[in-house]
Amino acid sequence: MDEKQLSTEELIAQDVGARLPIGAMATVITGLALLWSLFQLWIASPLPFIFGFGVLNDTETRAIHLAFALLLAFLAYPAFKKSPRDYVPAIDIALGLVAAASAAYLFIFYQQLAQRPGSLTTADLVTACVGIPLLLEATRRALGPPLAIIALLFLIYSLAGPYMPGLLAHRGVSFTAMANHQWITTEGVFGIALGVSTSFVFLFVLFGALLERAGAGHYFIQLAFSMLGHLRGGPAKAAVVASGLTGMISGSSIANVVTTGTFTIPMMKRTGFSAEKAGAVEVASSVNGQIMPPVMGAAAFLMVEYIGMSYVEIIKHAFLPAAISYIALLYIVHLESLKLGLQPIGGHVPKPWLRRITGFAFGVALISGISLAVYYGLGWLKPALGEYALPGIGVLLAVVYLGLLKIAASVAPLPPEDPDAPLESLPKTRAVLLSGLHFLLPVVVLVWCLMIERLSPGLSAFWGSVMLTIILLTQRPLLSWLRTDGTHEHGTFMDGVIDLREGLIAGARNMIGIGIATAAAGIIVGAVSQTGVGLVLADLVELLSMGNLLLMLVLTAVFSLILGMGLPTTANYIVVSSLLAPVVVTLGQQNGLIVPLVAVHLFVFYFGIMADVTPPVGLASFAAAAVSKGDPIKTGITAFYYSLRTAALPFLFIFNTDLLLINVDFWHGVLIFIVATGAMLIFAAGTQGYFLVKSRWYESILLLLVAFTLFRPGFWMDIVHDPYRNIAPAEFSQALGNVEAGSKLRMRIRGEDAVGDPREFSILLPVPEGATGDERLAKLGLQTYMDGDKVLIDNVTFGSPAADAGLEFDQQILMVRAPTANWQKELMWIPGLLLFALVVWLQRRRREPEPQPALV
Repeated sequence: MDEKQLSTEELIAQDVGARLPIGAMATVITGLALLWSLFQLWIASPLPFIFGFGVLNDTETRAIHLAFALLLAFLAYPAFKKSPRDYVPAIDIALGLVAAASAAYLFIFYQQLAQRPGSLTTADLVTACVGIPLLLEATRRALGPPLAIIALLFLIYSLAGPYMPGLLAHRGVSFTAMANHQWITTEGVFGIALGVSTSFVFLFVLFGALLERAGAGHYFIQLAFSMLGHLRGGPAKAAVVASGLTGMISGSSIANVVTTGTFTIPMMKRTGFSAEKAGAVEVASSVNGQIMPPVMGAAAFLMVEYIGMSYVEIIKHAFLPAAISYIALLYIVHLESLKLGLQPIGGHVPKPWLRRITGFAFGVALISGISLAVYYGLGWLKPALGEYALPGIGVLLAVVYLGLLKIAASVAPLPPEDPDAPLESLPKTRAVLLSGLHFLLPVVVLVWCLMIERLSPGLSAFWGSVMLTIILLTQRPLLSWLRTDGTHEHGTFMDGVIDLREGLIAGARNMIGIGIATAAAGIIVGAVSQTGVGLVLADLVELLSMGNLLLMLVLTAVFSLILGMGLPTTANYIVVSSLLAPVVVTLGQQNGLIVPLVAVHLFVFYFGIMADVTPPVGLASFAAAAVSKGDPIKTGITAFYYSLRTAALPFLFIFNTDLLLINVDFWHGVLIFIVATGAMLIFAAGTQGYFLVKSRWYESILLLLVAFTLFRPGFWMDIVHDPYRNIAPAEFSQALGNVEAGSKLRMRIRGEDAVGDPREFSILLPVPEGATGDERLAKLGLQTYMDGDKVLIDNVTFGSPAADAGLEFDQQILMVRAPTANWQKELMWIPGLLLFALVVWLQRRRREPEPQPALV
């Protein structure tokens, strides 16, 4: 085995458990992993309710979930670098069993614990005192020391509150209360984060592992290569698309880099990319897979619980930035190819622009037609079949599946991956596309259940996994049966059983680290809720940022990057969102900017995944460098340079929530997508220092200015024309009657925070229908009174629009700003585009004409 293959296997081993024992213990580990996957499928399915057996509540399922994760962590991860890899020491077996028993304690004694909440027995206390240290040790083994150390510091902080200096001091927590809060209740280790890991994340990780085992990963790579390989830097562009497709079903940056990178990185190197640039392209595209709907990283499912928003809404808000980021990365690869003077593979002559556009339009029309046929066809079929809808749709899926397999059997199967094969020819797109269309069925089932049926993410992933199980078991024998030429043998039913078994095992092993991370992060969340350190940190961050929202966002981004050097994305998101997301929202209100909570959580999420790229500890960059044989630090720096577009997007959508499609209609959304994509491509050209030709320094600055103008036209429009006019608070009722119903008043309020300290903040108050200002005031559920020259709030009706906006009794209205005649902020795009035309004209003057073919 050569060095490259060895290092890749080592990386995969580190990602799913660094110990690969032989003999009986190997069977035990695989058996436990298989049992864990089967348990997760069981609790996600409707079967427990159908049979009336094995119906568990959330606390019980979390306890069993963590018990599996802890036991497998001690068996699969060695204690130290020099610990044995080929067998499991007895001490690790004992620690794993004790840790699993500590977690399972909540399942075994659930009824007794429910009858005496808050009253700890000696057994409860001993279990917590054993379970928490063993969880920290499992965290250290599976994820490294940083998360374990941070969790330990928060435990110490809980106990040492009275002895902490000044701002950090709190009344303290007793040892018994801390043990109860962290281990026996669902406020700490067994809290929301572990619940999301149990209910949602495992099923999606398992779905990705099964899809990969079925052959979809190889299919996506070959499809992307066949479609884009003929372009300049084609293998790099194919790597971007393939990693994006794989990332949607993977959710792990490192696993994505290792699995797709072993094929794409050598191809990129052979076409002219340096080892560092090839690795950086793979890292940038793989890491972004976690932000790409419909299947985002584990943190996206945590958002569902933390924000109280449906997963479909999360997907809607996350789609535009993710799509723009990937399109911009393709353009960056194109610019790098131009810089390097790369030519298409085999001297391929690109199609004329008209044929490209026509082909693209045909593809879009075909996909749209199929989507509409599925949507309206099933929409008609369900009412028509009535109570037989489920078996009817099942029969329809089976017919479609057999039809797609028949199509796949009519073309040659995909060749096995060989990164060392010469790049003399490209696979035919049609043949590749037809060979694996049936892999799209599970994704269609998943998206249908999520988006149309509005099932829970866990149940949607379950039905997608059921479809995958059928494919894994039947595709081999059916393809052999349907192939009439007799040239290829695809395998037997037993080969499918083995594929299914290995997929279930791989899914469980991929989940060990995530399960441990969410449990350990729960310690931090529990300490925050028990000690009130969140408010302390809010004051500290506000002090450091001097009340400036932009500086606050920069500090949050840096904090996420620093934490991300040692924490996986999921744990990083939990910590930073728990500590800083409320602070950003509050500080935004104080600065007069209404920041939606989903925008703040996506901001934290984006910088959490950026930590996998950022040197000196960008784990994905090290993984790519091991495959490319390049310098890991240079790879990380180049990948970070490529990822500047991903780092810029969160700041942009905080200040321009149109990018998240918040309160945007369809056609406005299409316009935003087109303009924002163009702006990001211009931003990429500005940061890369190359557009039509190599840019001069002032041209790069102008391009960045154009990109900013297209992204945030409101910044310039607010300078030219203030969209609000000031109104005296005493004239609030009159102003409310004069503005248009459906518009919003911007109000500055002075009140008290949760601990009684004075604070100022801004709100947007919707203007209801009504003939007069007093009538509208009543519909808002708001009553005011004058106290000298002050306007104070006298009463706020419970559940009213005023209460929803954050207004309370005895707050003072400092300022009222009413909307003025509306100037469209998009008018600022005109000077921006004129400035862009100037840069185009300057660069076209320096561009050398392409040589024309000689006339014969």
